[in-house]
Amino acid sequence: MTRKLAVIGAGLMGSGIAQVSAQAGWDVVLRDVTDEALTRGTDGIKASYDKFVGKGKLGAADAEAALGRITATTDLDAVGDADIVVEAVFEKLEVKHEIFRALDKLVRDGAVLASNTSAIPITKIAAVTEHPERVVGTHFFSPVPMMQLCELVRGYKTSDETLATAREFAESVGKTCIVVNRDVAGFVTTRLISALVVEAAKLYESGVATAEDIDLACKLGFGHAMGPLATADLTGVDILLHATSNIYTESQDEKFAPPELMRRMVDAGDIGRKSGQGFYTH
Repeated sequence: MTRKLAVIGAGLMGSGIAQVSAQAGWDVVLRDVTDEALTRGTDGIKASYDKFVGKGKLGAADAEAALGRITATTDLDAVGDADIVVEAVFEKLEVKHEIFRALDKLVRDGAVLASNTSAIPITKIAAVTEHPERVVGTHFFSPVPMMQLCELVRGYKTSDETLATAREFAESVGKTCIVVNRDVAGFVTTRLISALVVEAAKLYESGVATAEDIDLACKLGFGHAMGPLATADLTGVDILLHATSNIYTESQDEKFAPPELMRRMVDAGDIGRKSGQGFYTH
């Protein structure tokens, strides 16, 4: 039986989830609000497949077949027969609420509604649906085709069956899962990286050490593949500012309060690799 997935949002995360799922044999509907966004997303997927083919990690025929399993659309109704829907839009609760209200009415009985959120509690997202038991967090990591982890998050009312379906899906596309049993803001991974980035930014802001040396300390002292400030530039200083602010608002824990430097960087547009300037010049 062909498995059907719908992905809402054709940005970096959504297109990455669509890419690995199509490669694993899922039929994928990729939905966004504009044709331009869909074109960017599908072009990115094709370019990524081409890279894998060039490196001998994927056969040309397999790449072509995977591309053929992806249907791009601006029509939200196209999610109707999906087994799983993964939402991967901007990290704003109001935006996600709008989508989940609509999805709740459109999907078939028994379908699982998943969010790729990295910091917003799943219980808050599920609260606007009639069936919160079928809502779960599936937090993939960027770039999705390269990163092995998927963080599964159980909302307050998420059923065991929903969690099991989400795990089966994530493992079927080649991911290793961890389970977050208590739905705290930021889950496990975003809380850990947020605390580290906030402290690293404070050390840099107060002149204790350079960005290079702070990152080098984490790489050589703790065995991290990438230092926290380089990670912030890769992820986007704006994304991390938003995540840490969400966690701080929810938890009132001072260690998640973003330093003024991060706010000023975002105000100035110095948000990392995508702007050419962050903690480093790119």
